[in-house]
Amino acid sequence: MAAGTRAAIRYAKAVLSLANDQNSAEAVNNDMKLMANTIAESTDLNEMLNSSIVKSDTKKAALLAVFPNLNTISSGLFDLLISNKRVNILNDIALKYSVLFDESQGKEVAQVTTAIPMTEDLEMKVLAKVKELTSKAVELENIVDESILGGFILRVGDKQYNASVSNKLNKLKREFTLN
Repeated sequence: MAAGTRAAIRYAKAVLSLANDQNSAEAVNNDMKLMANTIAESTDLNEMLNSSIVKSDTKKAALLAVFPNLNTISSGLFDLLISNKRVNILNDIALKYSVLFDESQGKEVAQVTTAIPMTEDLEMKVLAKVKELTSKAVELENIVDESILGGFILRVGDKQYNASVSNKLNKLKREFTLN
């Protein structure tokens, strides 16, 4: 595990603890999801946060401009990260916070990889499979990857269920190669 990842977990735990103390955990979770999505979608923002050339004051001003309506705990995280010269791990902290928040609520995120966006029919099949794998409440996150050709790959926590066409073709290929 990289040092940045360990630090991100520590910051995320501290922020969650503070947010729980102030009954703001859900509001902060919404902020963290917004930050993670925005940083993932904006190459410029990501590069600016990781730049050693851009001054800390500029980074803080940019973050406050991009995220003007955050909970005070979330915006306070900017100050802390800037003073500790760790603003480059903001995205990791946001992602870890959301995972920790979901765990604290007894929820888990299930990643479903499909070749095309999920239909209602496929979503019902996936949810049925999820019930076999976990007893927790699950939120589905759909990842589209055309290389799986069809079917789906489900990942819940450390468990994976591969019902993709590409996986089935690879199994057939191995069987024919062995004979």
